[in-house]
Amino acid sequence: MTRPRAALAVLVLAVGCQKPLKPGDPLRGLSRAERDRFDRGKVVFDSVFTPETGLGPLFNSTGCGECHENPAGGRGDEVEVHATAFRGGVCDPLPQEGGPVIQQHTTPALKQALGIDEEPFPPSATARAMRTSPVVFGRGLLDLVPDSVLLAYADPGDQNHDGVKGRPNRFVDGRIGRFGRKAFVPTLREFNAGAFAAEMSVTNPQQPTEEDIGGKPIPAGVDPAADPEITQDALDLTDDFVRFLAPPTPLKLGKDGRRGRDLFSQVGCASCHIPTLRTGASPVPALRNRTFAAYTDLLLHDMGAGLADICLGLATPADFRTEPLLDLRGAEHFLHDGRAATLEQAIELHGGEGSGARDRFEALSAADRAALVAFLKSL
Repeated sequence: MTRPRAALAVLVLAVGCQKPLKPGDPLRGLSRAERDRFDRGKVVFDSVFTPETGLGPLFNSTGCGECHENPAGGRGDEVEVHATAFRGGVCDPLPQEGGPVIQQHTTPALKQALGIDEEPFPPSATARAMRTSPVVFGRGLLDLVPDSVLLAYADPGDQNHDGVKGRPNRFVDGRIGRFGRKAFVPTLREFNAGAFAAEMSVTNPQQPTEEDIGGKPIPAGVDPAADPEITQDALDLTDDFVRFLAPPTPLKLGKDGRRGRDLFSQVGCASCHIPTLRTGASPVPALRNRTFAAYTDLLLHDMGAGLADICLGLATPADFRTEPLLDLRGAEHFLHDGRAATLEQAIELHGGEGSGARDRFEALSAADRAALVAFLKSL
């Protein structure tokens, strides 16, 4: 397999003479028809739903663009609540009590019917998790990295003795997951369809029925829109918009940033945050066989008790998918729940398999720590 630093150097040379891609830009090389679908999909992504057009009766946001904003596809300031139960090493996503995503808002009709402002917290839950809204740039590329590549990076038995034991999560049918903070959802299409249902309670042909309310049926008369509440065409356009969003071009590095890039690998950050990945086959040439800056292995890693919250699939409370380090220059909070106010704090909060890289980072001189952070802020 191509060495990460060598692949990154080739990528830097390849894009060096091209116009930088900004957050929210489409991939280079899209056909006219694909660019048209990107533009039309953005309209759906930015749509604001109402109860009459499918919103609710429980919801977290009124549209995709409410959480992924400035620009469309970017991060938002909303923080979600999730819950599951972990007992005897077995994860229960609590479908009988409303599932893992706790919707924090209700439509006026539901509030009048039940007198509630949000979905009840599951009484059987053993943990509560907070989740910020990440950028969704480059997700179409991440979707096409072959499973074999991810499995090649996995090392659950730590055969190379570096303290890093990446492993894939798996969906209920055994497929390898890669989307979500716990890497539970296998494909971007499923993740996007699920977001309509879980975040806005907008039903669609992939998820055509409303979720219940804490395990209880929705009262009659509170949901005026017929199911499914968006068409397959609207869902496909939204999927294409997200799929065609490009990873932003990293900023040009100065001397300190270049030293920071080397230190990023030397202290061990690149053991999980793999700098580049390569896609496989795709009917879209702009997505096919593309090497791109990813800074993730899409695998689960035990991050220690300090960050642990919920389980999901094979992911224990302490397991998290390696976050793709994209558009860090625009971030004001870091980690899955936004608890870190700076990149330095985010690194210092790494535990478990991340503790070795954390300790080596903390052992650097102040100048070298600043150089590594300067590199991260260029992404």
